[in-house]
Amino acid sequence: MKTFIKRTIITGFMVLCVGALSGCGKNRVKSPDETTAPAKASASTETEPTKVPSTAAQSTVISDSENATKESLKELGFIYNGKTITLLDFTDDQKMEAMLGKAEDTKTHTYSTSDGLNMDQLTGKTEKQYLYPDLVIKTIDAGENNKSYIYQIEITGSQYTTVRNVKVGDSFETLKEAYPEGNLIGGELSNEEDDFRFEEEDYANVMNFHIKNKKVSSIQIYSLID
Repeated sequence: MKTFIKRTIITGFMVLCVGALSGCGKNRVKSPDETTAPAKASASTETEPTKVPSTAAQSTVISDSENATKESLKELGFIYNGKTITLLDFTDDQKMEAMLGKAEDTKTHTYSTSDGLNMDQLTGKTEKQYLYPDLVIKTIDAGENNKSYIYQIEITGSQYTTVRNVKVGDSFETLKEAYPEGNLIGGELSNEEDDFRFEEEDYANVMNFHIKNKKVSSIQIYSLID
């Protein structure tokens, strides 16, 4: 009988302990780390790597720039017998004859430091002039692999028209209408001689119309050579 009472007391005590421990587990306050799921790193605190334009994208930009330059150069030329001759065209005697016929005369000059022309940047380069009626075309062998290209065109006759159909003898009004983006160097039209200039953004390639008596008296197209 005493043994039975002891067991009952011990069993009851154990039940009370288990219950107390269970209650403590339920009432335990969880730490912030346990109650909050790990937050994802804020996008604002992450530093995204700097995006570098791909080679393909850079090539596209360069290609677009080159295309724009080629398009603008098409404006810097003239038309004769249905053929267009433009600044920086690569050429030689055969091509010149095919486009304009045989020149009345040709002149050549090889630049040197002692020629008195102060064109040191062209030392060793040869300029060639092709003379036609009311037209002089100058080439220089300063291109890649010493290829010759047109770097200056001088027009004094009305048989040659620009790409926008302006020719020697046209009025200043006709010129201004054809080249609205051009600039009159004197700022305001007068009875004095003046120049009206149409050029690329880099100012390296230019079409210059000389104005006399409010009409185009000559046209010069040229490229500045560094």
